[in-house]
Amino acid sequence: MILGVYWYYRFPDRLYDFKFFRFLKGFGGHADNPARLQASVYLEDAGHFLSKIKELKSEYKRAYLKVKTDGNHLFIETGDYTLFDYHFQMVSEIEEVLKDENAVPTEYKVSPETETAYKFDADHEGIYGQRKHDFIQLTGSDFKKHDAENFSMRIDCHLPLPMKTAFLNELTKVCREENISVFYYFDFKTDDFVNLMLFFTNGRQTKDHIQITDLISFGNKIQNTAEKYTVQFGLKNGPESYPANGPHIELMADEEFIIRKKLS
Repeated sequence: MILGVYWYYRFPDRLYDFKFFRFLKGFGGHADNPARLQASVYLEDAGHFLSKIKELKSEYKRAYLKVKTDGNHLFIETGDYTLFDYHFQMVSEIEEVLKDENAVPTEYKVSPETETAYKFDADHEGIYGQRKHDFIQLTGSDFKKHDAENFSMRIDCHLPLPMKTAFLNELTKVCREENISVFYYFDFKTDDFVNLMLFFTNGRQTKDHIQITDLISFGNKIQNTAEKYTVQFGLKNGPESYPANGPHIELMADEEFIIRKKLS
């Protein structure tokens, strides 16, 4: 599973700027469509461009890329439900190739019946991890810096208050073992127990830094650690004990793209 900073509903303005590609936001819900980046261009030598794109795409194995051709008119598309920096970096490099090839942006509509000239599938190994632990919730976030969202794991639990510090220290070790660079939590403390809302994720995912997290391995270690510290999953008592104090940071990367200053 790839956790971390992504874009789906909004484009990262002031972070990326494209001449040829346009951003089509995802809608979620019943529409359930991925966010996409698309370009329609005219090229004098489409074959030369495509040979360059084949080479470029070999460096971005975790994104799909589709190219349709109608003579000298090309339609180019990539997309996903979580567009990481990785995807935008690939498109930035394609933009540079288009500029070198003197491409002209157009409004030409390639017919849906037009055969796809090149379809480079994504290597999805590890991207969509399997999950066997019900106590792990996969969650998005509200908008952060540059309209980024964050894909995280959330775990709600409670335990005896005296064991809190040792338990959190143990979880920090698990994060380092399981390729997780962001760990923060919210809490509610009483004299004898503490409710915890734990978040685990990563920062920005780039061409040179993609982090794969094994959800099953992570969950197994969390379960073992919970047993060691007599942790019970779920929150104790009612709304009056909701863990709204925080966030308390144990590990952090790219904070402005991730952290919630308060619960919404």
